[in-house]
Amino acid sequence: MTTFSDLGLSQKVLSAVTDAGYTIPTPIQAGAIPPALQRRDILGIAQTGTGKTASFVLPMLTLLEKGRARARMPRTLILEPTRELAAQVAENFEKYGKNHKLNIALLIGGVSFDEQDRKLERGADVLICTPGRLLDHCERGKLLMTGVEILVIDEADRMLDMGFIPDIERIAKLIPFTRQTLFFSATMPPEIQKLADRFLQNPERVEVAPPSSTAKTVTQRFVAAHAKDYEKRAVLRDLIGAQQELKNAIIFCNRKVDVADLFRSLERHGFSVGALHGDMDQRSRTTMLANFKDGGIKLLVASDVAARGLDIPDVSHVFNFDVPIHAEDYVHRIGRTGRAGRSGAAFTLVTKRDTKFTDAIEKLIDLKIEWLNGDLSALPAPMESFDNGKSDRSKSDRGRDRDGKRGRRNDTDRGASSHKSDTKSDDIAIASEAVTTTKAEPVRTERKAETKPQNSQRNGNRNASAPYPANDDNRDRRNRYRRDHDDGPTPVGFGDDIPAFMLIAGKA
Repeated sequence: MTTFSDLGLSQKVLSAVTDAGYTIPTPIQAGAIPPALQRRDILGIAQTGTGKTASFVLPMLTLLEKGRARARMPRTLILEPTRELAAQVAENFEKYGKNHKLNIALLIGGVSFDEQDRKLERGADVLICTPGRLLDHCERGKLLMTGVEILVIDEADRMLDMGFIPDIERIAKLIPFTRQTLFFSATMPPEIQKLADRFLQNPERVEVAPPSSTAKTVTQRFVAAHAKDYEKRAVLRDLIGAQQELKNAIIFCNRKVDVADLFRSLERHGFSVGALHGDMDQRSRTTMLANFKDGGIKLLVASDVAARGLDIPDVSHVFNFDVPIHAEDYVHRIGRTGRAGRSGAAFTLVTKRDTKFTDAIEKLIDLKIEWLNGDLSALPAPMESFDNGKSDRSKSDRGRDRDGKRGRRNDTDRGASSHKSDTKSDDIAIASEAVTTTKAEPVRTERKAETKPQNSQRNGNRNASAPYPANDDNRDRRNRYRRDHDDGPTPVGFGDDIPAFMLIAGKA
């Protein structure tokens, strides 16, 4: 059996690896480290959670033992798609490079330029950064890239596929052509392979698992759900409550606004939950991740910023509140659980409009995913509200509701204030008749019909379509209805895909 001592690593590196508790390399490490030490280009493909980071950190530490960096002239460059991944790689260098006296500079957004400049002035043996911040420093004249010996592009498919191609090309022109280039990724579609070939010279291809495969230790299930957000949230809450072995979980959404909405919903229902998305400042993101790793929060609602390469070793569950649009993202999302041989579970909420995405996922991973409690054909009827047995309000009601939010007033609104006293008297009369009249039901029904327009006027258009009349006797039931039905149905015209700017409340 191959051990780390058989791979050609230096004694300093081997000592740090042993202190970390590792003796047997993973397949990607065993395949990539020897050719990397020979300064060959590497194209490493392996499913997430198999130790790709150590596959380039360990040989780089060995190669960097000779020589020192000059001021503003880094010796190696590692590009990461997100700040969290960059910070995680820096932690790996500190962990395995504790016996080395190397200067490590981390260039990411959300951190002061002055602080980063001071690190560069001392000379950086290892420069870890996101492409945008690196180019910012280069444009400011703070970096000279002609001394870079090794270029690492981590999560290569994401770096090349999600808008980083122009930045990568600009950076590659600043680095010597004779550099050593290492690519590592969990997925490598053919179109991305063509782009990678432009940056690699006769690479050693190390492929230890089928491209885009998922770990066998992860139990995967599809869960049928209705498209309405409040109904999906109810399904998710029931699903979380049904997991007896749930230790912690990451819940993925496709949009940042959905992350915020779902976080607020789960928080209202008493869950220990946090949120993570790209619009948060770096300090908040770091604090939130630390709380989740330390067990301060049990659930983390996140966008795909948390889907790539984050090493949180013991995540028991992953829930996809939204089916990822890109099938490759599914591989990365569920790769947050079942890491390093541990078991895990991944559940994906699927609506009828998501079938093309689920088909693409099954085709990519070459696996038929089972359904939990029946597929979409066995989906029960949508939730019913308390008013007319319908979960959605009528179009006319929703139209009035929407007008009310924009501050418009119709003809009946202008006279609403003049009817306040009459409406109050009618409400008192209803209560009296309900007690003294033996045939209370017909009378109360008749009086409701008379007072309903006045109740709507008294409370404004906001309550025109409420499931209960807007009087004090029914206030508790109405609030309970709203709580149970979460945020209620979405406005007509957009379905569930409402642009973020439409959610901003207008001025009355």
